[in-house]
Amino acid sequence: MFIARVVGKVVATRKDEKLEGVKLLIIEPLKRDGTPSGKPLVAVDSVGAGAGEIVHAVKGREASLPLPKAGAPVDVAIVGIVDRIFPDEGTPRSCR
Repeated sequence: MFIARVVGKVVATRKDEKLEGVKLLIIEPLKRDGTPSGKPLVAVDSVGAGAGEIVHAVKGREASLPLPKAGAPVDVAIVGIVDRIFPDEGTPRSCR
């Protein structure tokens, strides 16, 4: 699981039938301090996230578990919207 920011969306008029009705978003992984880390990824959204929101996401086989159709071809899924982050040191950071 990792933290990321929603930075865009993907519109696909044709996609695998197991992905029909599924929203695809572009997310940017974040470091602990909230700065970008790594390349943007396309993720399926299972929680109704929107542009600019901080989310937590999963990679790998677990990414397809939130989808209604088993075996969907998914590498990354957004599984939650983050309200606050509590770093080991310092003041909690609001994400909304």
